[in-house]
Amino acid sequence: MTKLMKRMLLVSSVALLLNACADSASINEQSASSYLQAVNKARSEGVLDTTSVTAKRIHTVFNKMVPYANAENKTGQPFNWQISVIKSKELNAWAMPGGKMAFYTGLVDNLKLTNDEIATVMGHEMAHALKEHGKKRVNMGQFTNVLAQVSHTALSTVIGSDGSALVVTLTKDWALDKPYSRSNETEADEVGLMLMAKSGFNPEAAPKLWEKMQKAASGSKGVLAALSSTHPNDADRQQNLLRLMPEAVAIYQQSKH
Repeated sequence: MTKLMKRMLLVSSVALLLNACADSASINEQSASSYLQAVNKARSEGVLDTTSVTAKRIHTVFNKMVPYANAENKTGQPFNWQISVIKSKELNAWAMPGGKMAFYTGLVDNLKLTNDEIATVMGHEMAHALKEHGKKRVNMGQFTNVLAQVSHTALSTVIGSDGSALVVTLTKDWALDKPYSRSNETEADEVGLMLMAKSGFNPEAAPKLWEKMQKAASGSKGVLAALSSTHPNDADRQQNLLRLMPEAVAIYQQSKH
């Protein structure tokens, strides 16, 4: 392949990447469709919890936080916030683009979470949606597909077509298979802390809650429990939350008046 051809391939690939970047509205629409399927599946399997004390507590915290989450929405798209409670022993909770959320009863029941601790997790997950971390993963996935195609073409001229499999595997692992990047997790901690404080929940519950979760979730496959290299370690997370605590407590105190 000549240098000119390689340059043309690079330019066309960049153009494809820019055109491929999904917009917020379409991602939120796709998310809503996927979420509906997931909720219907949970309902058909009898694990959608709408009546237990735990479910009612989760919905109470969620409903209190939604107006404040809406006030923090800078995405340019209105969110139709929804939450489903899943009967499961798993220590897990998640949020999809556009504000579609799920909480697992095991997270609350097994760790005996207070409402402030539920709000800590709730704020963290809401922050992922508000900061469009899911959108970034979708666009990174599209970038990965482009990169894989470019890599296959370029490498095949040097070491044969089999060599491109290595690039595809590596980019898929780091771009797609990790839950969120370290920076995304840190941002969700910070935004979530302020969100829970504005909603009238005590932010001082946050540092101990994350430590409690990480210890209890050792070996779990839950998203929040996943202690991969992309997540902040205990010490970093604790230090960062404590750094922000004076500001968060002041917001919390103001919310009580």
